[in-house]
Amino acid sequence: MENKNITMNLIIKQMVETDAMAYNRDYLASSTDSEFGIFNKAYQDKGKLYAKLSLAVQNNNCISDNCVYEIKQLRQLDNAPAASIDFMEVLNSELMVTEEDSYDVNNYYGYLVAYCITTNKPGFSKNDGYDVNLYLNEDGSQTIVFSGPSLKEDLVINSFTLKALIDSDTSLVVSTPDINKDMLRLLTEVGLFDPEFVDVEKEQLKSNAKILDEFILKTETGEPDYRIIDIGNGKGKNVLQFDMEKIQAKIDPFINAEVAGLLSSEQDAVAAWNVYIGRGSSVDEDAQMVQDANAGSLSWSYEEDLPLSQDKKVEFESKYKEYFINNYLKEFMTNKFPTVKEDAAVFDLEEAKQNKAQKFLDDNNLN
Repeated sequence: MENKNITMNLIIKQMVETDAMAYNRDYLASSTDSEFGIFNKAYQDKGKLYAKLSLAVQNNNCISDNCVYEIKQLRQLDNAPAASIDFMEVLNSELMVTEEDSYDVNNYYGYLVAYCITTNKPGFSKNDGYDVNLYLNEDGSQTIVFSGPSLKEDLVINSFTLKALIDSDTSLVVSTPDINKDMLRLLTEVGLFDPEFVDVEKEQLKSNAKILDEFILKTETGEPDYRIIDIGNGKGKNVLQFDMEKIQAKIDPFINAEVAGLLSSEQDAVAAWNVYIGRGSSVDEDAQMVQDANAGSLSWSYEEDLPLSQDKKVEFESKYKEYFINNYLKEFMTNKFPTVKEDAAVFDLEEAKQNKAQKFLDDNNLN
């Protein structure tokens, strides 16, 4: 079944990131009004209210005992402008996540619409039917309301509620963790490489990094157990094989610790799953796509899947390990040639096969 939220996110993303609007003559010929006057509308009658409350307090003509209510309202009005600015700054810092390259389109698309409205993106002006209003509430909180044709219902955000979410390390719009950076760093920590191959400043391996000899697959005599590859024209070369059982035993504790860190913020884990881990796409693969890959039908929902079940946590750990091996570790184990010059030489494939068959006969006393 089509996920309408993902579809709306992708449509809006494509709309604001394309240059097509510049070639739409009807749009260019029309007048665009993006001046929503958020603060002006919110405070247009507050001067009169402030004067009325002040006069009531001065004349002791209040509706509450000892003018408690009136004094409280005056203090809130005094603090309101600074609170409005703080509210908008916090809200915009959350909405800005929608512009990130790794934005998870499973986030509610209404936040993307809200960001398009506040940043005057083409197609989201008052002429296009969009509006935004800020309201000052009696309890001292403030409420912002976004409306427009692409929103099924108004998007309403309260300042106190938003602050409570942020203070509890919960995001309104979830920023996808930098999986590429994390896994490049993880490569330096798993104990498969000599420290001399680690660029400490960049927290990643140097270009000449090689897996330690102890993780190379060996024969019973201690020699490298090579795999032969066909390079064409009847010729072949030896390539190293690696002891995956030993490698997995080595990297498992480090990956488990990394996953535990990610799962400490389950929102982040869901974003990582949706954008990278679930589908298994690498950062380089995503860079070649018009839109970043997403897990599609494998996606996890922020609304329905949080908190994550134990089964999903186990699945995340398994897929994270698989992702790390396939997209980051595998390149250090694929077609790696021997360091011994004689073993790295090109040879005749047919002759090598005969020699290997004869060796098998000799080793097993089958001559």
